[in-house]
Amino acid sequence: MPHALDLPLPTYMSEHAAGMDLCAAITEDLLLQAGDYSLVPTGIAVAIPSGYEGQVRPRSGLALNHGITTLNAPGTIDADYRGEIKVILINFGKEAFLLKRGERIAQLVIQAVIRADLKETDRLPETARGEGGFGHTGRD
Repeated sequence: MPHALDLPLPTYMSEHAAGMDLCAAITEDLLLQAGDYSLVPTGIAVAIPSGYEGQVRPRSGLALNHGITTLNAPGTIDADYRGEIKVILINFGKEAFLLKRGERIAQLVIQAVIRADLKETDRLPETARGEGGFGHTGRD
């Protein structure tokens, strides 16, 4: 995409990294005030093979050091999507955060997808857990 021609392609930053880093393809600095969120372009579009998805995940360093994370983590990129990948960044920190062009903002993980074959029924098989849900172990 033209607004990202000078930016690197998504890159695995280590030999065993699961995610490729995505960069901010913004044309000017973006100031995210504490509590604010913004849709940030990456300048990247992908053709993910059928049977896979892209997952957009936060970067741990931004989260730990600045309180910056992705609002819908993980965000899903379906195999049939062909538009630009954009990341919803939110500032959960206590201070404003200045985002600069080319800064690494999220990770893209490609993951296999298994699609369920749902069948309607009046009864589910019994288990020891049963309907025990939130807090069923006694710990909050």
